Amino acid sequence: MKSDDQSAKVSERTSKSIMRNVAVFVAALVTIVITGVATSSWVAAQAPPSSPQFEVAAIKPNKSGPGPQRIGFQPGGRFSAVNVPVRDLIALAYGQPQPLPNFQIIGGPAWVANDRFDITAKAEGDFQPGPAGPPPQIPQMIRALLADRFKLVAHEETRDQPIYVLRLDRQDGKLGPQLHPSTVDCAALRGANRGGPPPGPPDFTKPPQCGAMMAPGRMMSGGVPIAVLATSFSRLVSRVVVDQTGLTGTYEATLEFTPDQSQLPPGGFANLPPGVPTPPVDGPSLFTALKEQLGLKLDSDHGPVRVLVIDSIEQPTPD
Repeated sequence: MKSDDQSAKVSERTSKSIMRNVAVFVAALVTIVITGVATSSWVAAQAPPSSPQFEVAAIKPNKSGPGPQRIGFQPGGRFSAVNVPVRDLIALAYGQPQPLPNFQIIGGPAWVANDRFDITAKAEGDFQPGPAGPPPQIPQMIRALLADRFKLVAHEETRDQPIYVLRLDRQDGKLGPQLHPSTVDCAALRGANRGGPPPGPPDFTKPPQCGAMMAPGRMMSGGVPIAVLATSFSRLVSRVVVDQTGLTGTYEATLEFTPDQSQLPPGGFANLPPGVPTPPVDGPSLFTALKEQLGLKLDSDHGPVRVLVIDSIEQPTPD
């Protein structure tokens, strides 16, 4: 997802923010997080008749192969997804307000992750942003679309799995040099910016005032609780991360580390999106950087983890 794609045709700041915040989630190269850990309960994929649904939807295979992906919400109730695997749609539908990490989606045929699709859909009325930015009815509509067109049937399970517990590294509670309490009133700032000019591309030279940005080997945040950082870390370590720091309020953080190969796009450093800096190749590991830069640590543990199990799914019905 590139910022120029997100700002191409939408003139309202709110709509642009929604497009950017959700689209970059699915890209997995640059992630912008707006709120805390997802807490919505899951149900079987079949949506009840009363659930919000798209009025019309067109689904076409995309044979261009791995490459840029775009997911956006536009005025007039329009939703679009370009070159997106079904697994990413499932993650968006069942991970409100943040997409479900891949390690919490179990089962399904290989094409769920490999085949890509273009989707255009239209809902009645207009989308209204929720507290986290993305319209809250969108995940429900995507669930209904998956059940109708892909015949998705899924259920929730709780499994005992390895997890990480996020704790303070120092006994005296002192934080690292790159983790500071935030004094920004993010609710007031979002209200003041509503209706203003569209946001520009992410600036990786400084932390955002409100939200978090993640790229390979780099994470910056501002005005977010530690629980949001814990959720971001879970995507890097492929385990649920439970916040037990005891830190309250919101924080500004900058973290730089040498990423694992799995955290890089296909082709490595050369294929990073425009504007995303090359991560350090000889820097500290994520675990070392957490201690040295933020004063936090990840301890291994076991605990209950909610997972979404795909019971069955089919290739989409043709338009």
